[in-house]
Amino acid sequence: MKKERKVWAITLIAVWLLAPNKTIAQQDSLALSNLDEVVITATKFPKNQSETGKVLTVIDEEQLSRSAGKDLAQVLNEQVGIVITGANSNPGKDKSVYLRGAKSEYTLVLLDGIPLNDPSSIGGGAFDLRMLPIDQIERIEILKGSQSTLYGTDAIAGVINIITKKKGDKPVGVSGMAGYGSYNTRKGNLVVAGTTSIIDYNVGYTYLKTDGISEAKDTADTGNFDKDGYKQNSVQVNVGIKPTDNISIRPFVRYSKFDGKYDAGAFSDDKNSDYESKFFNAGLNSQIAFSKGALNIQYGYNKIGRDYIQPDFFDPAIIATTSYTGKFHNAEAFVNYNLAEHFQALGGVNYQNQKMNVEGSDALKESSLDMLSPYASFFIKDIQGFSAELGGRFVHHSQFGNTFIYSINPSYLINRKIKLFANYSTGFKTPVVDQLYNKSYGNENLEPEKSKNIEAGVDFTVLNDKLVLRATAFSRKIENVIVYLYPGYINMDKQNDKGVELETEFAVTDKIKLKAFYAFVEGDLTTKLTPERDTTYNNLIRRPKHSVGINIGYAVTSNLFVSANLKTFGKRNDLFFNSTTFNNDLVAMDAYELLDVYAEYKFLAGKLKVFADVRNILDKDYYETYGYTTMGINGNVGVSFSL
Repeated sequence: MKKERKVWAITLIAVWLLAPNKTIAQQDSLALSNLDEVVITATKFPKNQSETGKVLTVIDEEQLSRSAGKDLAQVLNEQVGIVITGANSNPGKDKSVYLRGAKSEYTLVLLDGIPLNDPSSIGGGAFDLRMLPIDQIERIEILKGSQSTLYGTDAIAGVINIITKKKGDKPVGVSGMAGYGSYNTRKGNLVVAGTTSIIDYNVGYTYLKTDGISEAKDTADTGNFDKDGYKQNSVQVNVGIKPTDNISIRPFVRYSKFDGKYDAGAFSDDKNSDYESKFFNAGLNSQIAFSKGALNIQYGYNKIGRDYIQPDFFDPAIIATTSYTGKFHNAEAFVNYNLAEHFQALGGVNYQNQKMNVEGSDALKESSLDMLSPYASFFIKDIQGFSAELGGRFVHHSQFGNTFIYSINPSYLINRKIKLFANYSTGFKTPVVDQLYNKSYGNENLEPEKSKNIEAGVDFTVLNDKLVLRATAFSRKIENVIVYLYPGYINMDKQNDKGVELETEFAVTDKIKLKAFYAFVEGDLTTKLTPERDTTYNNLIRRPKHSVGINIGYAVTSNLFVSANLKTFGKRNDLFFNSTTFNNDLVAMDAYELLDVYAEYKFLAGKLKVFADVRNILDKDYYETYGYTTMGINGNVGVSFSL
C-alpha cells in the first residue's frame, strides 16, 4: 500500500509540474480525437469515425515524432487494451502482443493495409514487431474486435495497421536523427524524401546498436551473467507514381536485419547462443479512382529468415545451427462504390500463400498452404444518424476446405456528439505450416480456430469538444483452440474472454492535454479432460486483469513540449518450467507501475529538435516474463533535423 501511495504521489507531483503557466502566451494547441477524423482501416477506404461503429485508436504522426527514443513495441504498450511482454525487457528480446487479452497470433499486423505473416515463426505465425523501426512509421491505426470479414485469417482479436512514411513536402528534402542512451545504446536514421507533380518518394535508413542487459534474471546478483547485445540495420524505399490525377502506383521495398544474443531460459545465462533474423518485404499498392469510388490492387511478398546458433543440448561442445525460412505472398483486389447518397458497397478477392522450411535439428522440407477468399460489405451511411455495415467472406483453403464468416456493425449518431455502436462478428484462424507439418510435433489433422465476437459501447464529445469519452464492453469466444500437448499440437479447448475499456481525452487548456484509460479483461479456458468431464480455469498468462494509463502533454511554448506517462499493470500469473521436476509451475507476478517523462525543444522554426526521454523513472524491479530481466530507470537523448 505504501508503494502504491508513493506512485500516486509522484504522479500528482508530475501533474503539478506540468500545470499551466498563465503568463505564457497560448501559442500552441493539442488536438483531441474526434468523430470527424478520417480513417482507412475500419472499412478499407476513407471514412469518418462518426460513420462506423468499430472501435479504432489512432497513433498519429505527432505522437510518433515524440517517440524517437522508443521502439514500436513500447509505443503500442502505452495504448488501452494492449499489453506487450518484452517491451521493457532486454531490447533484443522477443515481443508478444496481447490485444484485449488474446494471444499474439490472434492479432493481424498490416503494413500499409497489406497483411504481414511470419511462416518462419514457431507456433501461430505472429509477426515479429522488431522487424519494423519506428522511425519509418507515419501513423498507426489499431482496430479492435474480430475483423476477419475484411482481413481474413488471424484477425480474431483485431488489426494493427502500420502506415509508413511516403513522401516529403518539397522536391528534395533530407531529415535524420541521432541519439544515445542507457546500455551504450546508439541509434540513428537518415531519410531523403520529396514530391513532384508526378512522383514522390521516401528512402530511409535506420541503425540501432545496444550492449543491452542480461536477458535472464540474475537473482543471486553474481554479476556473472553477460549482457545480451542487439544490433539492427533497416532500409525502406517507398515510391509513388501518379501518371494521371486518377491513377496512383506505389511500389515499395524494405529490408531489415537484426542479430543478438539470448539466454538459455528463465534465470539461466548462456554466453554462447546467438540469433540472426532477416526481413525482406516488397510489393505495390495501386489505385484507380473514379467519380463514385476506386479500384485498389495490392501485392505484398515477405520473406523472413531466422538462424539460431547454440550449444547442442546433449553435447555443449558442439555448436548447432537451426535455420527457419518463411515466405508469404498476398495478392488482393477490391473496389469501393458509392451506390447512392446514403449507400456504399465494397467487394474484393484475396489470395494468400505461405511456405516454410527448417534446416537443422528440426528439419522440415518446404511445405505450402494456399487460401482464396472473396468478400463483400454493404454500408448504410448516416441516415438521420444511423450507419451500419453488413459483410461476409467465403474462404477456400487448400488444407481445410470451405468456410463462411460474417459481421454486422450498426451505429447511431446523436446530435453529431454521441455515437452508440455495436458489433457482432465471426472470425477464424488457420493453423500455420509449422503446426501442421513439423516432423517432431506437427498434426495434419488440425482444424481452424473459430471465433464469435460481440462488443457494444458509446463514444461522445462534450464541453464544447474539450472532453472525449468512450466506453466499450466486449466478449470473445473461440472454439477449436490449438494447444501443444505432448507429443504435438491438437484442437482441444474453448476460450472465453470478456472485458471493458474506458477511455477519455480532455483539453485542460489549449496547451495541456490529458489522456487516461482503464482496461479490464479476464479469460477462461475450458479443457475436456475426458469425454465426460470438463475443467475451466483462468488462463491469461502474463496478462493483467486490470491496467490503467494516464498521459499528460504540455506545450509550454510553441517550441517546448513536455509530457509524463504512467501505466499500471495488475497482478499476473506465468508458467515457469521447473528443470528439477520437469513440470510447468504456475507462479504469481506482482503488479507494477511505469512512469516515463519526455521533453523536446525546437530550434530554427522547427527544423532542429533536441529531445530527452526517461523511462521507468521510479526504477521499478518487476517481471514481464517470469525469470527474465526488465530495464530499470533508463533513458536517451538525441537530436533530429529536417532540411
